[in-house]
Amino acid sequence: MRNLIIILFLIFGTASSNAQSDIQLITNTLMDYIEGSTGGQPERLKTAFHSDLNLYSIKKDSTLSIWSGEAYIADTKEGQPTGEGGKIISIDFENNIAVAKVEISHPKSRATYIDYFMLLKIVDKWTIVHKMYTRRTSNKIYTKE
Repeated sequence: MRNLIIILFLIFGTASSNAQSDIQLITNTLMDYIEGSTGGQPERLKTAFHSDLNLYSIKKDSTLSIWSGEAYIADTKEGQPTGEGGKIISIDFENNIAVAKVEISHPKSRATYIDYFMLLKIVDKWTIVHKMYTRRTSNKIYTKE
């Protein structure tokens, strides 16, 4: 019986530890994005993005805007922080896929941007493969009952 308890503890303890380490690894990738883009660190930003990443948003005329990750990184000037700050709002993951929500804002602006990311765990590294962004229009969170 004692051996069974030890085995169960090891199995469930390892699963919990793996989940915690995945959350930390996803957080690290998101912080590379936040600090790379807002802190004028294009090389750090590049480590967070998959090379095929595109950024998607809706233009003022309600049409789709597609911005390549390569062009986004090129617009990030080395050593020129934007003055913005960011925070991770949520992370949800299962096995090797994740979705995350990040808020980016500037202390001198009323505009707050919301980014939604899709991440994949590729060869043990969490990588942002897709980004959508918009301006925040409300603080409402909808949950399915």
